Amino acid sequence: MPDPWLPGVHPTPNLQDNPDLYELENRALDPEGRLFAAMRAHADWAGRDVLDLGAGDGFWAPHFHQTARHVFAMEPDDASRLRAMARFARLGLARTSALTGSAARILLPDDAVDLVHVRFAYFWGPGCEPGLAELARVLRPGGWAFIIDNDGTQGTFAAWLRAAAEHRGQAFDPTAHEDFWRDQGFTTETVRSVWRFERRADLEAVVRNELRDPGLADRLLVDHEGLEVDYAFRLRRRCG
Repeated sequence: MPDPWLPGVHPTPNLQDNPDLYELENRALDPEGRLFAAMRAHADWAGRDVLDLGAGDGFWAPHFHQTARHVFAMEPDDASRLRAMARFARLGLARTSALTGSAARILLPDDAVDLVHVRFAYFWGPGCEPGLAELARVLRPGGWAFIIDNDGTQGTFAAWLRAAAEHRGQAFDPTAHEDFWRDQGFTTETVRSVWRFERRADLEAVVRNELRDPGLADRLLVDHEGLEVDYAFRLRRRCG
């Protein structure tokens, strides 16, 4: 993990322990691009500067690089950031930079970017206020912040998340923090999509990795056929 000078950092074992498996998951996720279409309906990043915050190993940065002026892929985990750097070099992404930094300490100047994309990182609800202050600081006037999380109320994967929480004896209330996000000025929408795999073995391996309990995953998978899992995103957005 990074040194303590980067506050707010927590481990991400599904990526950091199994980066090749997480690559398979990302390839399967939202194959029709519904999430990017939902974002673009509010803010087109063509010719704009984009911050991919909590970028992991850089999987999503190439999508922004297609049309953005520049993409800053910021990731606190050293191993993941090195994989991102290798990806960008391999693909020749001359307008993408891999940077260290965290949500609570974004190492960019004020008014640096037009759009921030955060996917499954840091912003879980109360307690993330330092990161929200940093988003406001680095966004230019009229810029957009998009924070993406799982929608725990809809779809097969949401049902599996609820089952996993119950199995561990944990509370699971997917709507617990909606008032927090509304008070922070975010609008939330659900984007329905799927995981779509080429091989059943890949689907099963990804589910085991996400649920972090192979036995539970195997029990849930017994009743699930095929190569797809219906999946819903919670897309939070705020302008300015």
